[in-house]
Amino acid sequence: MKKRKIIPSNKYVNIICAVVVLVVVALVYIFGVRSVVSRDVVFNVTRGGSVSSVAEQLVARDIIDSPVLFKIAVRGNGGRVQSGQYDIPRGTSVWRIANMFAHGDVAATTVVIPEGLTVKQIKEMLLADENLTGGVECGPDTDLPVCNLRDGDLFPDTYRVARGTSRLALLDLMRKKMVELEQNWDKAGKVAPRPLKTWDDVVTLASIVQKETSKKSEMPIVASVYLNRLRDNMRLQADPTVVYALTGGLGDMRGRPLLRENLKIESPYNTYTNYGLPPGPIANVGLDAIHAVLSPADTNYLFFVADGRGGHKFARTYQEHMKNHADWRVIKKFQNEN
Repeated sequence: MKKRKIIPSNKYVNIICAVVVLVVVALVYIFGVRSVVSRDVVFNVTRGGSVSSVAEQLVARDIIDSPVLFKIAVRGNGGRVQSGQYDIPRGTSVWRIANMFAHGDVAATTVVIPEGLTVKQIKEMLLADENLTGGVECGPDTDLPVCNLRDGDLFPDTYRVARGTSRLALLDLMRKKMVELEQNWDKAGKVAPRPLKTWDDVVTLASIVQKETSKKSEMPIVASVYLNRLRDNMRLQADPTVVYALTGGLGDMRGRPLLRENLKIESPYNTYTNYGLPPGPIANVGLDAIHAVLSPADTNYLFFVADGRGGHKFARTYQEHMKNHADWRVIKKFQNEN
């Protein structure tokens, strides 16, 4: 009787291991390395879209070539896809695409909102940003806080949001950050320098300070000037309030000069003709201006004028102010001639 050749058991193990390794390598290549994405693409996953519909769209765009592989990859990443706009670089594997969609690794954009802009100016900026979507005004049947914005309601900052974020959503994010500041002020005891009493008073004066100077070091001094004038029952005589009135709340003369005759405009915002603070903020303010009003410099200054170097000269008396003003006119004339 012929004896059968017996293969040692360790050889069976080696064969099985080799097969397993080959299978694993093949799966890693198919799911994690292989790609049909030949160029950088942007892909939108619509809200409520099913995995099957997303797979079909990916195939139609030549981003994947197998809906089955994509569905398997999605299951391996939790079984769901999140809506949003995604940047898919050239050479991205099907597993990486599924992972991005499952974890909401959406494309982002940075929106920088400078301090001192009005709501109208901010809305103009957002409308010009092509990475955002939607309008800046609510529909007639919508009644939300973001639908009734006024100057002083928004917090200027650098916002990093998902590309495709709605403009109204970003405005509401800015509004909520300002609400948070007010809440922190409330918790701290609502302390404000005399004669300010409310948060609205603080932000209103801060908006004037914000428009008068961009220098952080000067803001507490400018704030002290206006607080001193309020305490002495003097008109604030702040040019930015006149600009606000002249431009219907835009806050930008768009290159036109502010003339002496403009200082007589009839408006509750004209602090040359009205005593006290204007009815509300004339811009949206940052932390530096708010801190300057809450912690003003201790001065006796009542006047200030530009010094020609990006700052201001401050004065205690009208006579001293007139001398500073004459110096400024000389500097301005020299600058215009050169």
